[in-house]
Amino acid sequence: MEHLENEHAILKQSSIHNMGVFAKAEITPGTKVIEYIGEKISKEEGTRRSDATEALAKTRHDIGSTYIFELNDEWDIDGDVPGNLAKYINHSCEPNCNIMFDDNKIYIVANKEIKAGEELTYNYGFDEEDYQDHPCRCNSPNCVGYILGQEHWHILKNEKGLKHEARESGIMVEIRN
Repeated sequence: MEHLENEHAILKQSSIHNMGVFAKAEITPGTKVIEYIGEKISKEEGTRRSDATEALAKTRHDIGSTYIFELNDEWDIDGDVPGNLAKYINHSCEPNCNIMFDDNKIYIVANKEIKAGEELTYNYGFDEEDYQDHPCRCNSPNCVGYILGQEHWHILKNEKGLKHEARESGIMVEIRN
């Protein structure tokens, strides 16, 4: 594992998932914490790489992270490159960071005050396709059980609209509107 850090953040062991990125000092809201760097690839290549990783992950449990980030309608960024600290930022259902696109670059930006030592997180915003394959382990009080964009949380409600048991993770979650 490479040693990675920048002026705001450092790579460390995470209770969410393997490794994570942590604040080195207090970070104020609106701070560009880190740029998501990688290889600029076409949409078609991004889809091909994501599909290949997901197919491999179904047979091998040591593989499963895809680092393809949608840049715009034409291009993606494959962040699986040496030196990309941002690829280690974990998902949370209650994130302390957001994504910002600026001049064809992707930044992780603090959306609230972050204390020194706190893990940096953002909502990966996955769509509802195959969401059951992506259980969430963020452990936030309002965790919905899956890595899923907030705009899709409504699909997790059962016919009574109150609770949903997250398959694989065994977490019982309550969806609050």
